[in-house]
Amino acid sequence: MNIDFRQPMWLGYVAAIGASLICTGLGLAMSPRFDIVNIAMVYLLAVVLIALTGPRGAAILCSILCVLLFDLVFVPPRGTLTVDDAQYLLTFAILLVVALIISKLNQNLRAEAAANARLEVEAETERMRNTLLASISHDLRTPLAVMMGASSTLAARDAQLSSDDRVQLARSIVDQTQELTGRITKLLQMTRLEVGAIPLAKDWTAVDEILAGALTKLAIPLEGYRVVINLPSDLPLLHADASLLEQVLVNLLENATRHTPAGTLIAVSATASENTFQMTVSDRGPGIAIADLDQVFEKFHRDENKAGIAGVGLGLTICRAIIELHGGRIWAEADQGAGTTIHFTLPRTGQMPSRPSAEID
Repeated sequence: MNIDFRQPMWLGYVAAIGASLICTGLGLAMSPRFDIVNIAMVYLLAVVLIALTGPRGAAILCSILCVLLFDLVFVPPRGTLTVDDAQYLLTFAILLVVALIISKLNQNLRAEAAANARLEVEAETERMRNTLLASISHDLRTPLAVMMGASSTLAARDAQLSSDDRVQLARSIVDQTQELTGRITKLLQMTRLEVGAIPLAKDWTAVDEILAGALTKLAIPLEGYRVVINLPSDLPLLHADASLLEQVLVNLLENATRHTPAGTLIAVSATASENTFQMTVSDRGPGIAIADLDQVFEKFHRDENKAGIAGVGLGLTICRAIIELHGGRIWAEADQGAGTTIHFTLPRTGQMPSRPSAEID
């Protein structure tokens, strides 16, 4: 939440001068039909508005100018600063006091709002810090425990282990190390995306090549799943950062494997219109609750009904950051019990070069 009450100081003083002149013009237009007291109310309104919107000095300036102009133009004898009736002195005093009081109240209100904004930012920062620490402690504990148990068993001198047991323990250490590395990598990548430390390296690239790279990286996790690819043969080239988009597809496909049982369908498709490129990754898992659709892209978001699923809750957040970095949009659709579909769109920009047709087997 960003609240900025700052404005150029001179702007308030210009507004004060303009308001007093406008009130004088209105007063001259009103003078044939309205009493002088009603004209004074117009000046009072100007003082109130400047006190509410401008700095304190501008409010005082406005009140002084209004008093002078009201005296010179409307108070008998006109054209002089002499006041024949003492009641007008009270009017002048009221204009000044109103300016000071309202300006002071407005100043206090701005200071309070700014303090509340700072407290809100600090509270949000503290909440994110606590969430991050809780997530790290929760998600890194399991692979570390497995690695510790396997390595301590292998290191025990009196352990009676067969060759197969040793290989299995070593493999579990490797697998958990890879899992741990992946989670830490996501944390670091999310941090870099948030601070703008990842520049876009756009180039013309084929979508099928990006997808092929993602499928290759996930060859082992995707074993046992029915992966269906639907890419039109005439799909145009895309002007984007291929490595980052590959990361998006890796995260989406990996997310699908985490939330669906083996043997189910995972489908990937793409379409292109004149101005937009759209890609879809869908699965046939339990789906996302409708109430959670707007939250799945938030950092560290977890489905409370799927507590056993590993991960730091950053995969979809990273996808959103990358897609938005490209000027696109990403969203989720779900039919609970029948699967989840993630769509993302990217703008088609630049002069596309010709490309040979290519397909993924």
